[in-house]
Amino acid sequence: MMEKEQIYTIPLRSVKRTARWKRSRRAIKDVRAYLVRHMKTDAENIKLDRTINEAIWRRGSEKPPRRIRVHAIRFEDGAVEAELA
Repeated sequence: MMEKEQIYTIPLRSVKRTARWKRSRRAIKDVRAYLVRHMKTDAENIKLDRTINEAIWRRGSEKPPRRIRVHAIRFEDGAVEAELA
């Protein structure tokens, strides 16, 4: 049973401050941290769909997108599933 369903536009401009070869890895961590903050759950309860991973890594590790739209669903047990919107 769903408790909360939301579409978020997650800004990823802060990844430009990291080393070039770490940017996509940092973007994945930022997406997870954003969902922890906005869906009010723990990091281990968040499941990112592979479409999010593919969208961030599409241009390699040095050039992730500046923002990404994510469709997130939080269930009653606190689990969150996120996929590309």
